[in-house]
Amino acid sequence: MPDLPLYAGVDIGGTNIKIGLVDDTAQTVAYESIPTEQENGPETAARRVAEALGRLAEKAGRTVEELRAVGLASPGPMDLKTGVLLCPGNLPEWHNTPLRDLFAEATGLPVNYENDANAAAYGEFWTGAGDRFDSLVMVTLGTGVGGGIIIDDRVIDGAHSCGGEIGHIIIDASDAAPLNSLGIRGTLEGYCGSYGVVGRANAAISDRFVETALRDTVEGGEELTPLLIANAAEAGDEVALCLVMETAKYLAIGLVTIVHTVDPEAVVIGGSMTFGGAGHSLGERFLAEVRDQAKARLIPSLRDQLVIEFAKLGGRAGYIGAAGLARRKFV
Repeated sequence: MPDLPLYAGVDIGGTNIKIGLVDDTAQTVAYESIPTEQENGPETAARRVAEALGRLAEKAGRTVEELRAVGLASPGPMDLKTGVLLCPGNLPEWHNTPLRDLFAEATGLPVNYENDANAAAYGEFWTGAGDRFDSLVMVTLGTGVGGGIIIDDRVIDGAHSCGGEIGHIIIDASDAAPLNSLGIRGTLEGYCGSYGVVGRANAAISDRFVETALRDTVEGGEELTPLLIANAAEAGDEVALCLVMETAKYLAIGLVTIVHTVDPEAVVIGGSMTFGGAGHSLGERFLAEVRDQAKARLIPSLRDQLVIEFAKLGGRAGYIGAAGLARRKFV
């Protein structure tokens, strides 16, 4: 039986909701994932999460009444001061919902509400790749580019709940720069989100003077994805490898901007598009390129001090970080 206090971490995604009970030392003592079923609305989801907390508490040999608090994380945009979820693209039936109060009522527990990328950053800060630092920036690479900033155990939420929106940093001011998912031109996400990488790959394939196995694969009926690009790069396709290394360069440019702004001890890179990540040959080559490209652009006093690493917690970071932030608020 785990020692008290226990905190619940709830990480809401468009497809699944991850729910974990986390103790005071950041250890997960019980975990469950349930379908989001966003089409059934947030009230139904809050009730189902409350039911899951009962099952998890029983699994841990505790009762729901013994839980200290709930840490809730969801995609944005949101108004953290009022606890209202605004208009995330992957939760269309949940727009303008007082999510914090809804989950507090359903669970009977105090709820801390946070952006999912910020929660993941706090998870890595508390018990992951950043646990030996006092400050870090985390960037998550996937369909989009998310981020979180932690300074002295505090998440930088900003005045309008938009702190850590690293994906929207401008890295290319030219009129020909690609648009991102919000129609903003030249952003880090527009270059390093999965659709940005695929867009650059399509441009390469369309040039008939460029020799690449990606063209044959796509013309054979396969969908062009970051995984397909990574596999081609590992097989020796120079165009595919160039795309991966270009992504590292663009990422480094964005990271240098945020590093020069907040001066963290470390940058942590996570998400689903790290080209294999830690321990994988292409992933390690990608990380080395990010470091080299960043070092060349950093002011001299930071070049040998800034740490850039892959994240460690994977998909657990969100619910662990959410629980950790609830622990911080309701200790």
